[in-house]
This record gives sequence, structure tokens and C-alpha cells, in this order.
Amino acid sequence: MPRYRLLIEYDGTGYAGWQRQDGPASVQGAIEAAIKGFSGEEVGIRGAGRTDTGVHARGQVAHVDLARDWPVETVRNAINAHLGMARETVAVLEAEKVADDFDARFSATKRHYLYRYICRPAPLVLERDRAWWLARPLDAQAMHDAAQALVGRHDFTTFRSVHCQSRSPVKTLDRLDVSVNADGTIELRASAQSFLHNQIRSFAGTLKLVGQGKWSRADVETALQARDRSACGAVAPPGGLYFMQVDY
Repeated sequence: MPRYRLLIEYDGTGYAGWQRQDGPASVQGAIEAAIKGFSGEEVGIRGAGRTDTGVHARGQVAHVDLARDWPVETVRNAINAHLGMARETVAVLEAEKVADDFDARFSATKRHYLYRYICRPAPLVLERDRAWWLARPLDAQAMHDAAQALVGRHDFTTFRSVHCQSRSPVKTLDRLDVSVNADGTIELRASAQSFLHNQIRSFAGTLKLVGQGKWSRADVETALQARDRSACGAVAPPGGLYFMQVDY
């Protein structure tokens, strides 16, 4: 039974997240339905990360086992054809055969995310639900400096959802950088082997307060050390978050 690794892109606006659910549309469910449409098989796919409602992906990875040994181009093109017929906002960018012991989730060594802020007086139209719109400028340099207080191995209780299912709040954050693009978009980039539920959006909301001059780096450090969810800034909206890449 061949195993295939899928590289997936999606606009998460219309989905209740990655994970298959009873009722609400999910990215996982859309892909599984597309696979059944071309292969006739009821399959379950495993993704590298469970993105939340409204979160996007440019480099989600999943694996699936199929009974028939299909050419990789057929797998990619057939899934995309059925996703298109169902008007899903999901695409398989690549499909490749992998070893039987490859696991999209457990074989991953690092995950990379991007959060986008757009600061301008006018509301977003083309970028609506694809960035966090703020009417006033943010101090990106101050945000970057404060973000470095979060890099390393810490107890991130302050920055995880109360619904987080991880057994431990202790994680190692390898990167948390804030920069400004040529078009003025502010980008927050985070890298780690794994993340807690809502961790990056909690970072994004807290660092927004720094960018507005309401918090300092010391305030971020105090929030981290509090190990108390109530010490976190407001969680940033999901539309600005993108699952960018998985390393194996």
C-alpha cells in the first residue's frame, strides 16, 4: 500500500480549521472527499499541523495511504480536479511517494508560520481575512526586540489557549522575528518543532501592544513569567496567520 506525501495550500476563510469535524467544513474533510471522488477509497489523511478556523496555509503537509499504486501526477491532478468541482479553496501543490514510516505529523522536525499586519487608514478589501488590519502604524523594531524575550525554551502557559490539549506548556521557540516588507506589510515569523494551541496568535496580539507603545519588552517578559493566560494580550484574528512550511 503506497504512501503519498501531499504539499497543500489553502485559503482557510471558509473552513472550521484543518481537522475533520461533524458538520462544519474542514480542509481535511475536503481533501478526503476529493480522494474518494477519484479513487473510490474512504481514507483518513494526517496533517503536520491542525490550523484553526480561518487560518491559511501555503505549505501544509499531509500523508495518505492508497490501495492502488497511482502515479504521483495523477494523485495531485485528480485531487485538485475534485476539489475544483466542489469549489473548495484548497489545492495540492505536490504529491510524492514516501517510505512507509514517514508520518506528516510525527516525522516533522520544525514548523514555520507567518503572521501579517497591514497598517493603513483605509480598511482592507483585497487583503480582507488575509491580514490583520490596523488603522495606525506599529513600531516593528520595538516588536522585534520584545519578541526576542520569547525565544528559547519556556513555559508558555500565558500564550496558549485554555483548550490546548498539549500535555506540557513547555516548548522551545527557535525563531520569532518581526520585519517590514517593501510594501509596508509587517511580518511576524515563528519557527519551532511544535506549537501550542493559539500560541502564535497570542504572540501576535501581545506584540501588537508593543508596536502601539502600550507595552514594553519588560511587560512581555512579565507576561511570560506569569504563566497565567489572563496576562496575555488579546489573541490576534486568524486571517493573518499562515502555515508556511514543514521541515523533515
